[in-house]
Amino acid sequence: MMEFAPVRAVWRRELALYRRYWASTSFAAMTEPTIYLLAFGYGFGSVVGALYGYDYRDFVATGVVATAVLFIGAFGGMFNTFIRRTFQHTYDAMLAAPVDVRELVTAEASWLAVKAGVYGCAPMLVGIAFGLDPSWGMLLVPFIGFLTGLVFALFGVWVSAIVPSINTFDYVITGALTPMFMVAGTFFPVTQLPAWVATAAQLNPLYHCVELVRGAVFGQLGVDDLGHTVVLVAYAALMWVLAVWKMRARLID
Repeated sequence: MMEFAPVRAVWRRELALYRRYWASTSFAAMTEPTIYLLAFGYGFGSVVGALYGYDYRDFVATGVVATAVLFIGAFGGMFNTFIRRTFQHTYDAMLAAPVDVRELVTAEASWLAVKAGVYGCAPMLVGIAFGLDPSWGMLLVPFIGFLTGLVFALFGVWVSAIVPSINTFDYVITGALTPMFMVAGTFFPVTQLPAWVATAAQLNPLYHCVELVRGAVFGQLGVDDLGHTVVLVAYAALMWVLAVWKMRARLID
């Protein structure tokens, strides 16, 4: 059975490393959403004005939350995991201790998910500075970010175990991640897309994150949002199985 003590030990290592680079990570997490809001909120916002009853700046601010979560989770899962496994051989040392692959993958992914949940709030905070009205539902955003971040962190770990080289990530970033955040309702509603694209967006986990974040921030959570949550939980379970399977093949088999 999987134990919590090894997961906690890996977390302590991650925390020790994080204390060295927290400043640069925090700077990027705050600067990127500010740029998005200036470019899209004030750029397109001056043309669009309001969208489905929302000020366009508020629409973008809530959508960019999902984008931040996506890149923090996926990039960390892909690059950190690949470098530690292939170049630094960190995982070889960890597995020499009483830590198995399931615990290692769970610890790495959940740590990234926590970061995604925390830093995913940065666009929302920037949005408040630009006029987004605070609401009690915003307290749910870190939890939504954690769940979505877990999905993409596990996705990144899985991808890191199946690619032949670090350069192969370019295919994943361009061919998978970029279309995900462009077709998730981040900057424009998916209902404005062609019917087949709007249907495909239902399979995009980031779309469900965007819907949950907007529902929480604007106080419009309903029964449909339970379905969005179930989809994200299902994706997280699937990605965990795939990530553990392929990492075990790389590290042990």
